[in-house]
Amino acid sequence: MTRRVVITGCSAITPIGYGKDEIVSSLRGGVSGVKPLRDDGLLTEYIHSRVFGTVDYTIDYEFSRTFRKTMGPVAFYGCQVAKDVLEAAKLEPEFISSGRLGVSFSSTHGSPTVQRDIYKTFFSKSKKEFSSIGAVDYLKSMVHTTAVNITRMFGITGRVIASSTACTTSSQSIGLGYEMVKYGIQDAMLCGGADEYDTTTVAVFDNLLACSVDYNDRPQATPRPFDQNRDGLVVGEGAGIVLLEELEHARARGAEILGEVIGFASNNNGGDLILPNLEGITATLELALADAEITSVDVDFVSAHATATKMGDVIESQAMYDVYGDGPLVTGLKSYMGHTMGACGAIELIITLYMMEQGFIAPTLNLETVDERCNMLRHTSGVTECRADIAAVQNFAFGGVNTCLLLSHGLRS
Repeated sequence: MTRRVVITGCSAITPIGYGKDEIVSSLRGGVSGVKPLRDDGLLTEYIHSRVFGTVDYTIDYEFSRTFRKTMGPVAFYGCQVAKDVLEAAKLEPEFISSGRLGVSFSSTHGSPTVQRDIYKTFFSKSKKEFSSIGAVDYLKSMVHTTAVNITRMFGITGRVIASSTACTTSSQSIGLGYEMVKYGIQDAMLCGGADEYDTTTVAVFDNLLACSVDYNDRPQATPRPFDQNRDGLVVGEGAGIVLLEELEHARARGAEILGEVIGFASNNNGGDLILPNLEGITATLELALADAEITSVDVDFVSAHATATKMGDVIESQAMYDVYGDGPLVTGLKSYMGHTMGACGAIELIITLYMMEQGFIAPTLNLETVDERCNMLRHTSGVTECRADIAAVQNFAFGGVNTCLLLSHGLRS
């Protein structure tokens, strides 16, 4: 027997704000979080793209030194949003350490800023510089650093999942956490992802000619999902986390129910590791509908992956049209923040929850002239006041990994 999985807490650190009020204000005001690329002393002079979705505000981390010493920047992000959610959820300490709460959280590749320093010393001829590598540097940089730092800080002893699948990292983390609760392996899961500011990430996509370069002098004019003048993605940073909980467990403790995860699917294209695949994406969207036991006409809103790459937006548009037709409103939320990499699925799900709660859908920013190959969809025109009861959040990654999460506002009847 399967169980219902509800969302009882969420928090996000994003380029357009930290917390619901700031994020909603940015969405309603059409505020972009894309800024000029900062020079961090590595590769910057070789990168063509000069823009980044930046968290440019100060966060007061009230972590003791005991916990800080194993944390790189990405773990600070992850632990902060976890702290936000656990404090707001008011879970009993006995439950947190009972083994019935788990963590499903990761990043694209750990902390690249820490990795950079480690690799520099590996190739150094200076014995003094080599000996500067600390005993905890690997703990800061490893790919599952966010997940285990969260468990350590809060004494969580349940299942740990650190699914690092590039752009689907946090959407897959949420989906796998949903399955942990749905099938009774855990009663609750903290799920999401984070990524930090680092130009090495920009360099990877820049080298693949996938980054935006035409708007270096106008950072807030890019990215431009679905627009005929889009020229590539903008790398970003941030973190997002949701607390998933079994419905009766949440009811028993009087938790506020923000939404319900009603379906999830993830598959692989089984072919090219870079190019999007129409059949693979279409199959994922259909599998999610089947898991939720709903039809495409039930979906009111789609948060598209929409990275603003030339072919990615076209293939995704065709898949959405094949599955949903022109029924649901569609928005590409990366237009506000850039592509927050391992955090994007969680951040976009949280923003979708905020919009569903407040009865509006934000439009795709910078969408001035829709590419005719993407024009078959119902693109959100301006801030649209409406009720969306069921939404799809879809993400796709290098390696051919596809995900789709379906959620309802509040409790689905």
